[in-house]
Amino acid sequence: MDDVIFSARRASAAAPARPGEAPDLDTRFRTLVQSPLRAGLLRYLSARPDEAFDVESLMQTFGRLRLDVDNCVRELVDFGVARLVEDTTPPRFTAGRPADEAMADLLDLFLERRAAVSTEDQSQSVQRFREMIGRDEKMLIVFEWIRTAAKSDISVLILGPTGSGKEVVARMIHELSRRSAAKFQAVNCAALPDTLFESEIFGYEKGAFTGAHDRKPGRLELANEGTLFLDEIGDLSIIAQAKLLRVLEERRFERLGGQKSISVDFRLICATNRPLEQFVRDGRFREDLYYRVNAFAIRLPSLRERQVDIPVLAQRFLNRYCAAQGMPLDSKVFSREAIDLLMNYQWPGNIRELESTVSRAALSAPGRSIRATDIEFLHATAPMAASSTGDRLPSLADAERAHIVRVLEAVEWNKKEAARVLDISRGTLYRKIVEFELEPEPRAAGARRGREEV
Repeated sequence: MDDVIFSARRASAAAPARPGEAPDLDTRFRTLVQSPLRAGLLRYLSARPDEAFDVESLMQTFGRLRLDVDNCVRELVDFGVARLVEDTTPPRFTAGRPADEAMADLLDLFLERRAAVSTEDQSQSVQRFREMIGRDEKMLIVFEWIRTAAKSDISVLILGPTGSGKEVVARMIHELSRRSAAKFQAVNCAALPDTLFESEIFGYEKGAFTGAHDRKPGRLELANEGTLFLDEIGDLSIIAQAKLLRVLEERRFERLGGQKSISVDFRLICATNRPLEQFVRDGRFREDLYYRVNAFAIRLPSLRERQVDIPVLAQRFLNRYCAAQGMPLDSKVFSREAIDLLMNYQWPGNIRELESTVSRAALSAPGRSIRATDIEFLHATAPMAASSTGDRLPSLADAERAHIVRVLEAVEWNKKEAARVLDISRGTLYRKIVEFELEPEPRAAGARRGREEV
């Protein structure tokens, strides 16, 4: 529907109302949906009229801070196009139908219009980053920093431990910036020895060295009008740092074996898990280069710093694994003991390690439930939060569950025998099995069927 038809229908919809109120209502509604967040929330709720959402789930969906989402959704409630579900904790919101006919017509006309697809919705890196957002607001604050950095060509330094998503952030900044139509060139400085630095970064002319049978453009030339991403810049040698600094100052370079000076216009983004400030003090990183690359810093939190997000992210990665294998999303679930084990691990490999651990556990689990015994960590010697301090003792429920599992496995899930050993009735045992979400391994089900009494 084009703007002319939309304006005409909106005018006719407002006609039955009193002359003094129609323009005011129209203006107020325009102001309401002028905000991309409010408009997005309104469309999201209206597309799911039978569902209710709390602020936390809307934060994860839209990648916005709690205060922003809470204010916008309450403005929709005040306007009458959304409503607060009564007696819900935390508060949940759903779509609302305005009682005023003119307002309802304006809402219908707004929903009929095709939603404008934002730059963020088109960015694959943004969608990938949103999957890294959980309940903790630390990643939402990082999202705001990314939006800020994308508005200009300022040099950005991304700091964070291995596996925290530094390259995803770099690609987001590129895809949300004015340079998104040009190329994004990523260089792993840790895998680039001094002998290959010049040929890789600057390129070379034909005959520049043995084996140079053709001219090859370097990464700088390929990143012209786009973005150059230098990953692990802290691993560059002092010689390579000096050559890079000259290019950053002059924005000109010569190919290896060439004499022609080439001008380049690129946006620089760097990332490292090294303590660059300490490297500068130790003389391992040039101070002038440090100030060049660190015009705007973005620090990514480690997974240990946002433990509350681990169950959310683990479930998200489990859903992705099931979808990739062509399985129903609910074909695999985490047991309580498995979630506790994931929460207590230190995660030195951060999100990347969590994703691989979840995939490995889903593959190893013989049944629908992923148990603690199905989880295998890559860093087996990494200290656990609970076992390293000794402060956390198992709760009564945890001890009871572990003992019931041990007895059931010892008697091969013969419930009559297990109830006798536990000195409880079979009815109580059945309730405990349901309460603790216990289930036997399917590989032993056939052998047990003849012995087990129901």
